[in-house]
Amino acid sequence: MAKHYILFPNYSQGLKLEVLLKQNNIKYVISPTPRKLSTSCGISIMYNKKDEEVIKDIIDKNSVEIKGLFTIE
Repeated sequence: MAKHYILFPNYSQGLKLEVLLKQNNIKYVISPTPRKLSTSCGISIMYNKKDEEVIKDIIDKNSVEIKGLFTIE
């Protein structure tokens, strides 16, 4: 089963997106960054694929800095 992650350049950007996701009632899980993707800070957000377009829109509209959205099988 695939898992979807958002990675951040720093912890504060992760917290910024967490607040925005909570405000928009989008389900997510704060997760340690998987070893395969460990080029960023230690936290990531795991999300549901069905919410990806809404999340991208929130990121763009609120100038949240991310390293990217990644999927691990």
